[in-house]
Amino acid sequence: MDNAAIEEMFETLGPVTIRRMFGGKGIYFEGVILAVEVDGEILLKGDAETAPALEEAGSRQWTYAGKGKPVKMPYWSTPDSAFDDPEEMARWVRMAHGAALRAKK
Repeated sequence: MDNAAIEEMFETLGPVTIRRMFGGKGIYFEGVILAVEVDGEILLKGDAETAPALEEAGSRQWTYAGKGKPVKMPYWSTPDSAFDDPEEMARWVRMAHGAALRAKK
């Protein structure tokens, strides 16, 4: 996904910073990472508070193959329905930001 499309997704928060990382991109707001782009997919920061809503919306948690077992990361796929509804996207982006702030503490 190109940077302009990413910036548009997160515009309700304000300007985001996008940095290359691990073959993808980290997406930051006010110095806090709230999402990553991996293989063209935006993965939103999640936590125990937001995971149930993400699961209910059909999101899946990002995992990668670790040494002998899958490793779960605190990032979730963006719900498909959010791409067609700017208000819904704004809600998920704000939830990701909240999870990022809680993780920072």
